[in-house]
Amino acid sequence: MKRTHTILLPDMLHYHNALLQAAFAGCGYRLEILPEERDLPGYALPFISGDYCLPTVLILGQVLAALRSGRFDPDRIAFMEPQAGGACRAGNIYHLIIESLKRAGYKHIPVISLNAFGQHRHPGFAITPGLLLRAAAAVCYGDLLMTLYQQVRPYERRRGEAGACMERWNRRLCGDIRAGNNLSAKRRKERYRQIVRDFAAIPVEGRTLRRVGITGEIYMKFSPIGNRHLERLLQEQDCAYRMGGFVNYCIYLVDSEREERGLRGAGRMEQRACGALLGYLGRIQRDLNESVAEGGFVPDADFAELRALAAPVIDRGCHAGDGWLVAAETADLVGKGCENILIVHPFDCLVSHVCGRGVRKKLHERYPGVNIQTVEFDYDSACALWESRILLGISGGQKEKSGETKINKEK
Repeated sequence: MKRTHTILLPDMLHYHNALLQAAFAGCGYRLEILPEERDLPGYALPFISGDYCLPTVLILGQVLAALRSGRFDPDRIAFMEPQAGGACRAGNIYHLIIESLKRAGYKHIPVISLNAFGQHRHPGFAITPGLLLRAAAAVCYGDLLMTLYQQVRPYERRRGEAGACMERWNRRLCGDIRAGNNLSAKRRKERYRQIVRDFAAIPVEGRTLRRVGITGEIYMKFSPIGNRHLERLLQEQDCAYRMGGFVNYCIYLVDSEREERGLRGAGRMEQRACGALLGYLGRIQRDLNESVAEGGFVPDADFAELRALAAPVIDRGCHAGDGWLVAAETADLVGKGCENILIVHPFDCLVSHVCGRGVRKKLHERYPGVNIQTVEFDYDSACALWESRILLGISGGQKEKSGETKINKEK
């Protein structure tokens, strides 16, 4: 089926999509990211309850919209759904897609679960060492391009240069990943330095801008379909914004899985496997952060730093959904000078209401001068409602130019 079928993946990681496509292509799979369509809830709601959260509605809507578009042969496609597990209704999306396809008359279409813990194994798909190596490179490169673009774009002297640099490197890196080139730790670090140098060479100038940090539920944070193109709105409001990368989320998932399996009495081999994976992810994160810092930019906090930042706010045993990671990213963004924080999550998401909104009081106590707002998105809410919430969330004032960024403004 590798030779005949195309795997369709919902749009979740905007900065990483093309790189992940290249990773799958390098292992013989044809992967396509589903495009944004109008009225996605209209495709999904005839098949599921309206009580499901926004990510569930949008992801299922993309699946069904693809079938109704006529662009794909139903006999030559498969759908893929990434799964992190946990106490979340979105953890049922995999099963919802299967049942909805049956009800729509397409029960023969395969649905693949993409996860690192052996859930819902599919006989035609396996995460091989080659695919894991390419996917790790894709995630690291995606995080690097995202953090550099978000730090340079607000201050670039000629509009569009940061975006052009990102696209140029995106194409080059896709070629590397597809061909299996520059994937070793040494060669990846050389690539990191080349990319950082290119972004550092973009002429910038000092500007007084509102600095906004974005954190929250993982789909809502990264997917422009989920957050209604939040980044575009912040650009229109002349804000400098940033968000934590995807590598820390991956480490958080593995770390949480190791702790929970330990509590359930997992064997020594399972614990060693999780420990080995954590060690590997920690090493690639360290290489990435060192390259960013050497170029004069501000890297994400590493996982150990994030865990320490979250400790005074919420217990590390909170693994539901994004758990303690939201509090940790908030603290990290505040430490990087963001005086406005947007915690984005779906309306009617119990996990986000408990973990995302539940930490706000403690965060306000620790950071009294920071404007911390939660922004809820729903499929039937008016644009004015969430836009007004966002505008309220970025109204906390402005930083002086000297505190905006570590980019060398003498260029």
